[in-house]
Amino acid sequence: MRRLRRRDQRGQTTLFIVGLAIVLLMAAVVVIDASSAFLRRQGLDNLADGAALAGADAGASGEEVYTEGVDPERLRLFAQRAREGVAAYLTASGARGRYPGLTYSVSVDSVRRTVTVVIRAPLDLPLTVPGSPAHPVIGASGSAVVAPQR
Repeated sequence: MRRLRRRDQRGQTTLFIVGLAIVLLMAAVVVIDASSAFLRRQGLDNLADGAALAGADAGASGEEVYTEGVDPERLRLFAQRAREGVAAYLTASGARGRYPGLTYSVSVDSVRRTVTVVIRAPLDLPLTVPGSPAHPVIGASGSAVVAPQR
């Protein structure tokens, strides 16, 4: 008569616990990195909005506003002044110190009287997941409209 041998199941629990620990660790890394990226993006959003407002203010103001008054038909948005206003805002706010490697671009639509600022900065992730980008870059944009009311 043949004897049935039982398969030895010892060690299966250990393997399961190790696998589960790896899955939980990877989930924690993803959550931590996603939170870091979200917070960085929030900061860049605020910075882009502030820069766009500063650019719109600088681009629309000038001596003619004070000497001729604000007339909605005559009010113009000066692109160079707007760009200078954005640069001054970013310098005054210490943006380059908070976001090393920060780059930005400014576009001015004089017809619609809008200033749009796009900001990009490298993201230093606290933890890295194998296969994720080595040097991710995150960006944000903000825009402002110069629209005087009568």
